[in-house]
Formats: sequence, C-alpha cells, structure tokens
Amino acid sequence: MGDVERTEFDLSGAGSPGPARPDRPDRTDRTNRTDRGNDALSDRMLPGDDDSELSLRPRSLTEFIGQPKVRGQLDLVLGGARARGVVPDHVLLAGPPGLGKTTMAMIIAQELSTSLRMTSGPALERAGDLAAMLSNLMEGDVLFIDEIHRMARPAEEMLYMAMEDFRIDVIVGKGPGATSIPIELPPFTLVGATTRAGMLTGPLRDRFGFTAQMEFYDTADLTAVVTRAASILGVDITGDAAAEIASRSRGTPRIANRLLRRVRDYADVRADGAITVDVARAALLVFDVDELGLDRLDRAVLGSLVKTHGGGPVGVNTLAVAVGEESTTVEEVCEPYLVRAGMIARTSRGRVATPSAWRHLGLEPPEV
Repeated sequence: MGDVERTEFDLSGAGSPGPARPDRPDRTDRTNRTDRGNDALSDRMLPGDDDSELSLRPRSLTEFIGQPKVRGQLDLVLGGARARGVVPDHVLLAGPPGLGKTTMAMIIAQELSTSLRMTSGPALERAGDLAAMLSNLMEGDVLFIDEIHRMARPAEEMLYMAMEDFRIDVIVGKGPGATSIPIELPPFTLVGATTRAGMLTGPLRDRFGFTAQMEFYDTADLTAVVTRAASILGVDITGDAAAEIASRSRGTPRIANRLLRRVRDYADVRADGAITVDVARAALLVFDVDELGLDRLDRAVLGSLVKTHGGGPVGVNTLAVAVGEESTTVEEVCEPYLVRAGMIARTSRGRVATPSAWRHLGLEPPEV
C-alpha cells in the first residue's frame, strides 16, 4: 500500500493528548509525510526482506478477490460519501482471522485518497492512549483499530463521543480540582476489525454506520488468490497446482499465501522451481498439510478423540492433555475448522467425532 500513508501508533508512555499543536501540517503536506513514512518503514526492514507481504495485498476494491457482497456494499458507502463531499460512516469489519480485514481497511484509505492510522485494541489500555491518538488525526483520516473488542472500557467510553460528535473531553487533575477540557476533533472515519463480534458492547456496535461480515472463501476464489500471489512473487505455477494449494487452505487467503511460499521453497530446493500439482502435493506432504488442510495438531486431536476415547464425548481439557497443548489452543485453533469441516460435533457432554473423522483417519465408524 505504498500510495497510502500508514502510521502504527507507538503508545508507550502516552497518557494524555498533550496541548494543541499549532504546527500541525495541513492536507497539502501529505505527500511529504507519506515519503517519510515509507522511508521509516524501509529503515525497519532487515537485509534480505523483500516486503512481499505488503506487495501481496490488493490496493483497490477491484483488485480484491472474493467477498463480492462486502465489496459491493462498501463501494456504495464510499462512493456516496465522495459524491457528497463528506467522510464515510464508521465501518466495522467482522470475521475470522486471515480473511482480509486489515487489507480492506488499507483499501478504504486508498479509495478515499487519505492517510491510514493504525493501532490495536489491546494497545488502548487507558483513555489517555486513545485521546493522544485522536488529537493527532487530520480531517478525513482513516483510523484503523484491529481487535477492537479488546479495548479497555475507559478508552471505549471515550470513543463513543468521538465517533458521534467528533469531540472528546479530557480530564486534567484529580479530585475536587479536576477539570474537563473539551477537544474538538476533525471528521474522521473509524474502521474497526474484530474476530469476535459478539464481544462488542451494544453502544459501540451501534455507532458503526456499516458492518461487513467477512465470509470464508470458496476454492475458486482461493485459486485466484494463489494465482495472483504466484504472479507477484514470480513463481511458475500451473492451474491444477494453484487449485491444490487452494483446496488445502481452510478457506483463508492468509493460509493460502503461506502455503504457496512453502511450496515455492520446496520447488526451488527439490524441483526445478516450477510448481506442478505433483510438486505441490509432495511439498504439502513434507509440511504436514493433508488433502483437507489438516495439520499435525488437527490430526493429533482427531486421533486422540477417535482412537483413544472411542469417538467421544470428550471434554476439551482432556483432549488438550492428550495432545500436549493448552485447552485454549485446541479450542481456538483446531476446533473451529474441525467443526466447520464436519469432523467434530460439540455437544453438552463434550466433543464427539463424526463418521467423516473416522473415515479421514482410515477407520470404519462404529454403527449407531
């Protein structure tokens, strides 16, 4: 996203917004600030880095693959705001990890030809952290808060007024001598991303003018994602090989791009550099990714459930002990995909293996 200034806020030591800054640059200084931001990003890159993660991200709604409903709705929201000459409503992007929420936030800033300010919910521990950030926004800026459901409550309550009225009240001092200083904010667009929309409080959720629910990708869209990424990375790949990688990517573009890089490594070292379907299958076998996208830990959970406990029901803590992992890892990393793939059923008594899980492990399911 080289055309958009991206700033990741460093909130260490930030507790108050500080005085108003009369030397704040105006909108015409964006080009210089963008160059400085890109230079700073380059300075942080280690020798040998090729910035491929940034290069794989699409730069516009037309380049973005998949999510047709979200793209169409967002195009209307942004187009209407541009036609009226106002900032768009605040946008909430909800969905599982790896589906493109951060990329979509970058695209929003790109489509609006404005700056993108980036932070995360866990970084906003105090109201002063948020006040320091908001006081540095310029008119039309896009503020992106990742994992917004993990914001501290004081910062969240300050955000209510900022979203609705574009102002905040900063409390200076303590006790009877404390005073409230109102700070007017320029109109901005907040883009919040969350993997757990149900954890958002009602008042915060209702202040977003547009909510986009990101869905898992089908194999056809993921094949297009892999083909596009291979073209950018300069990898020679066949259509069948791209479809093979896509089919094992759990419906997630981030996983598809990661698997493509690992298959590329295999092709460069043990093949002639070109990725055919046979090379892709051999590489994914080396990296423990089977035909359904299950990895070593997924198969260990299934094996424990089926072979050790006869298919269940089994509690998640018992499964976690059996595979040597934390229960949260099993519940948050393995279970969602195993349930979605129809391998595990969650019941009130525990986890139960489905007939598909038995067959995937080469076993015959017991007769009911």
